Amino acid sequence: MVSKISEGVEISVETFYQSDYSNPMNHEFMFAYRITIENHNSFSLQLLQRHWYIFDSNGEHREVEGEGVVGIQPVIKPGEQFQYVSGCNLKTEMGKMQGYYTMENQNNKQKFNVKIPAFEMVVPNKLN
Repeated sequence: MVSKISEGVEISVETFYQSDYSNPMNHEFMFAYRITIENHNSFSLQLLQRHWYIFDSNGEHREVEGEGVVGIQPVIKPGEQFQYVSGCNLKTEMGKMQGYYTMENQNNKQKFNVKIPAFEMVVPNKLN
């Protein structure tokens, strides 16, 4: 698991290889990731957008952005957390993701970015 605090928001990430949804012979490797967002600020915040940078170990990279996460734009109160699970497909056995969330302070409506720490996605036993 990796964690990072920026702008008073802690982002923690766990990854899981999804062998049942992968097809190595066709260069399809599926990973799931669980993200926990914890608000250490004194104000409520709303997650408005996500922006991902996805890197495959073959040198390919792509960017993905969109509104909210898993179809919602959650409001997270001070001291509370929000958790969700999503997925990413790669063409190789290893890769990484990182990015940021655009949040809005619910008191003054100011927007700010919260960094998502870089995390690796690796097929088990690949690094042995």
